[in-house]
Amino acid sequence: MSSTPGPVPMLHRHRRTLFIISFLAAPVALYLIYVISPYLQAFYIATTNWRGVSATPEFIGLDNFRRMLGDDTFWKAVTHNAALLVLLPVVTIAIALFFAFLLNVGGAKGTAGIFGSKVYRVVFFFPHVLAYTVVAVLFQQVFRPDGSGMLNAPLMALGLGPIGFLSDPGVAFWSVLGVMVWQAVGFYVVLFSAGLASIPRDMFEAAQIDGAGRISLFFRITIPLLWDTVQVAWVYLGILALDVFAIVWVMTDQHGGPDYSTTVMAAEIYRNAFQYSLFGYASALGVVMFFFTVGFAILSLRLSRRERIEY
Repeated sequence: MSSTPGPVPMLHRHRRTLFIISFLAAPVALYLIYVISPYLQAFYIATTNWRGVSATPEFIGLDNFRRMLGDDTFWKAVTHNAALLVLLPVVTIAIALFFAFLLNVGGAKGTAGIFGSKVYRVVFFFPHVLAYTVVAVLFQQVFRPDGSGMLNAPLMALGLGPIGFLSDPGVAFWSVLGVMVWQAVGFYVVLFSAGLASIPRDMFEAAQIDGAGRISLFFRITIPLLWDTVQVAWVYLGILALDVFAIVWVMTDQHGGPDYSTTVMAAEIYRNAFQYSLFGYASALGVVMFFFTVGFAILSLRLSRRERIEY
């Protein structure tokens, strides 16, 4: 007997394929036009000396990329992005895990959360709702180097000299890092709290019966069971560290100063494109930043891969 499918099943399969394609065609087309196409254009512009006005930019090959090697400002930006790439995820995840653990497991009664934990989650989440520009303007006032600054006012009242949080090259970068952690940590407190809420309470109670203290519960129960969530948070925060722009551009002196002590790659892309009209060089910086971001995401996912714990 022949096993060739009849005309009716083949017709149904053909109609189902057309139905799926009809739904996918529009979003795929939009993605190709508005996402993939600009990337390809940026790769091409990076090999030209286009200044934003000529209709026929001159092809110069890899000259823009060679220029980067001798650009001290570029290397400063790369150094700052690399520092943020390490420090921002580590500090933010550590603080968020700590607060999420306290809210969900750190109550006085066994492994229950503290009273009013839902209210605390909302309060923690508030900074994440604010736009980056709003946060930058807000902390410009917080870091003011005179008696009207929220931090310098009490220091000056105690007879301590004002600290140039945004004017001292040795302090400005750490001020930017602190602001980024302040805004990001609330979201990850909520994210980790949701992950903790899905872990059966029996696991924590059984560990406590076996004599586990709070520290053991945190390192031997909480972190292993939240590892997948921590991994995702690490990738998101790493991409944020590479893509930071608004806070640096709005909050800092000279848009990445003083003396380029807080500049990052995104700021240099904007500066070269819209202040110096070096769109070719700015596109080359964007291409390098693209590969940095993709490489970081792939490397993080591969290095942090581990056997999944089922519960």
